[in-house]
Amino acid sequence: MKKRLTFGFLPWVAAVAICSGSGFSHGQESVIEAGSVLANGGVAHTEPAIVEGEAAAPSAAEGAIVSEGAIVSEGAAAGGATRKVLRREWVTETRDVNVTEYVQEQRERSYTVTKRVPRTEQRTREYTVNVPETRTKTVNYTVNTTVPETRTREYTVKVPYTETIEQNYTVMVPVKEEKSRSWTVKVPYTESVEQAYTVNVPVKEEKTATYTVKVPYTEQRSASYTVRVPYTEQVEETYTVRVPYTEQMTGYRTVSKRVPVKEMKTVSVKGGHWETSAKEISANGKYDAEGNPCCPKTVCCRTWVPTCESKEVETTRWECTTEQVPYTYCVTKSRCETRSRTKCVTKFRCEERTRNYCVTLSRCETRTRNYCVTKMVPETRTRTVKVQKCRDEIRTGTYCVTKMVPETRTKSVCVKKFRCETRTASYTVNKCVPETRSKEVCYTVMVPQQRTANYCVTLYDNVCETKTCSYTVCVPKCVTKQIQVKVCRTVCEEVPCDACSGCSSDADACGCGNGNAGKAKGHKGCGLLRCRKGC
Repeated sequence: MKKRLTFGFLPWVAAVAICSGSGFSHGQESVIEAGSVLANGGVAHTEPAIVEGEAAAPSAAEGAIVSEGAIVSEGAAAGGATRKVLRREWVTETRDVNVTEYVQEQRERSYTVTKRVPRTEQRTREYTVNVPETRTKTVNYTVNTTVPETRTREYTVKVPYTETIEQNYTVMVPVKEEKSRSWTVKVPYTESVEQAYTVNVPVKEEKTATYTVKVPYTEQRSASYTVRVPYTEQVEETYTVRVPYTEQMTGYRTVSKRVPVKEMKTVSVKGGHWETSAKEISANGKYDAEGNPCCPKTVCCRTWVPTCESKEVETTRWECTTEQVPYTYCVTKSRCETRSRTKCVTKFRCEERTRNYCVTLSRCETRTRNYCVTKMVPETRTRTVKVQKCRDEIRTGTYCVTKMVPETRTKSVCVKKFRCETRTASYTVNKCVPETRSKEVCYTVMVPQQRTANYCVTLYDNVCETKTCSYTVCVPKCVTKQIQVKVCRTVCEEVPCDACSGCSSDADACGCGNGNAGKAKGHKGCGLLRCRKGC
């Protein structure tokens, strides 16, 4: 909006001045800023100037616009008059600036290091040793003694005897039966014939038999046997005992220590400082509140300039070393000792003894008994047998059929039986009777004893040691420096006014606007090129 008002207002001011023919008063000022529009529509290359001057002749320049874009005061004299022009120029100034710099400062600090210092301490400990001790005690033991005992027992004997009993048996007796039927065959006829046959007839016969029976009897006998009788005998015995003793020995153990090793190390230290520089920032086509273009600004910029330095720093490195340290320790050993003692030994002696015992024997006796025997005696008998014969006739006749019919008969049979008889017998049994006896027995008991031994223990004490080391610190410091700064200042100069006199014919060439070039080109009134107002 500001730009449009500026461009549209200036041509009207020039046109009014030309048309009215009246000049500006000496006290009036015309301000043409940088960037105003020229007669040909371009931007003026000169800086805007405020021109003051006397009124000139109307024929010379009445409200004309110069080619540089500056408006000359109306009615300026054509003679040796001067005018004041304000222009801007860059001036270099020296200014004081506060700058923060970092100064390296050496400081020291203390730290504590803990070391382990070994020390040997002797201690006492108690231990228990079992010492063998021989003791005697009475032991009761039980011995089984054999005692003979006579006992009686009953036993059963089966005695045989013969008994006659009636026994039934079945005999198949042939029975003839006559039947008749009709058939067309040869007809048999019967003829009687005498026939002799043999039959076994049972006959009873009594016999005498002799048999042998074993009759038991008891007989008393004597026997010798051997008995092992125990007895105690004192025997001298030699035995070995391991007697403990303490022996002090020296050994070596490996102890690790941390030893400090100092060495130099190259360290890169990163630092830097601030540098202040002036920087010009352009306006980039911006305008202030009055519509004037903004001038470039100069800004102070702080830049951090890093630096890297190499330094040799002393460092401490801990190395682990081993060391053989002797120490004393106690070892419990034992030596063998031969001792003798009296020992009770149980032995046995053999004794011959005699005992009586009963033996059951049996003797054979011959006895006689009668028994019946049934024999089958053959007997010849005669019977009439009908014999069948055949003649060739067809007839009806009868025929006989023989059937076997069972018949029950009775006979006497001698059966051998046994009857049970209870008898008594005596026998001897050896019985074991427990007998309690006592004897002296030697035994060994381990008796505990308290003993004391010395041993060495290595202890470590923590010892604190204070050390000092130096280090570098960057300390900020405020310093005042002088820098060169470019500042835009407004300068007032006097310029002669007759710089464009006598250019009536070609006034447009010098920019005073007094010529009639505009009119020659068909423009009316104001003579401005490309005037859009219609004048």
